[in-house]
Amino acid sequence: MENIKTYNAVIYCRLSREDGDKSESDSIGNQKALIMDFIKDKRDIKVVSVKSEMSLS
Repeated sequence: MENIKTYNAVIYCRLSREDGDKSESDSIGNQKALIMDFIKDKRDIKVVSVKSEMSLS
Protein backbone atom coordinates (compact mmCIF):
# COMPACT_ATOMS: atom_id res chain seq x y z
CA MET A 1 0.00 0.00 0.00
CA GLU A 2 1.29 3.45 -0.94
CA ASN A 3 1.92 5.80 2.00
CA ILE A 4 0.68 9.27 1.00
CA LYS A 5 0.83 12.25 3.35
CA THR A 6 -2.67 13.77 3.52
CA TYR A 7 -3.45 17.44 4.06
CA ASN A 8 -6.73 18.55 5.61
CA ALA A 9 -8.23 21.52 3.76
CA VAL A 10 -11.02 23.99 4.39
CA ILE A 11 -12.68 25.52 1.35
CA TYR A 12 -13.48 29.18 1.95
CA CYS A 13 -15.61 31.10 -0.55
CA ARG A 14 -16.36 34.78 -0.16
CA LEU A 15 -18.51 37.19 -2.12
CA SER A 16 -18.33 40.91 -1.50
CA ARG A 17 -21.15 43.27 -2.37
CA GLU A 18 -18.45 45.87 -3.07
CA ASP A 19 -17.66 43.91 -6.20
CA GLY A 20 -21.05 44.84 -7.63
CA ASP A 21 -22.88 42.66 -10.13
CA LYS A 22 -20.00 40.65 -11.51
CA SER A 23 -20.43 37.62 -13.72
CA GLU A 24 -21.78 34.32 -12.40
CA SER A 25 -18.23 32.94 -12.21
CA ASP A 26 -17.76 35.02 -9.07
CA SER A 27 -20.69 33.42 -7.20
CA ILE A 28 -20.05 31.40 -4.07
CA GLY A 29 -21.41 28.27 -5.74
CA ASN A 30 -19.08 28.65 -8.69
CA GLN A 31 -16.10 29.38 -6.46
CA LYS A 32 -16.77 26.11 -4.62
CA ALA A 33 -17.19 24.20 -7.90
CA LEU A 34 -13.90 25.58 -9.26
CA ILE A 35 -12.04 24.57 -6.10
CA MET A 36 -13.61 21.10 -5.98
CA ASP A 37 -12.72 20.58 -9.65
CA PHE A 38 -9.13 21.64 -8.95
CA ILE A 39 -8.65 19.22 -6.06
CA LYS A 40 -10.60 16.23 -7.42
CA ASP A 41 -7.42 14.51 -8.61
CA LYS A 42 -5.31 15.54 -5.62
CA ARG A 43 -5.16 12.35 -3.56
CA ASP A 44 -3.20 14.15 -0.84
CA ILE A 45 -5.92 16.75 -0.09
CA LYS A 46 -8.94 15.91 2.06
CA VAL A 47 -11.69 18.56 2.34
CA VAL A 48 -12.81 18.64 5.96
CA SER A 49 -15.03 21.72 5.84
CA VAL A 50 -16.61 24.23 3.47
CA LYS A 51 -17.18 27.80 4.64
CA SER A 52 -18.78 30.72 2.81
CA GLU A 53 -19.41 34.35 3.55
CA MET A 54 -21.12 37.27 1.90
CA SER A 55 -19.56 40.56 2.90
CA LEU A 56 -21.86 43.54 3.22
CA SER A 57 -19.08 46.08 2.81
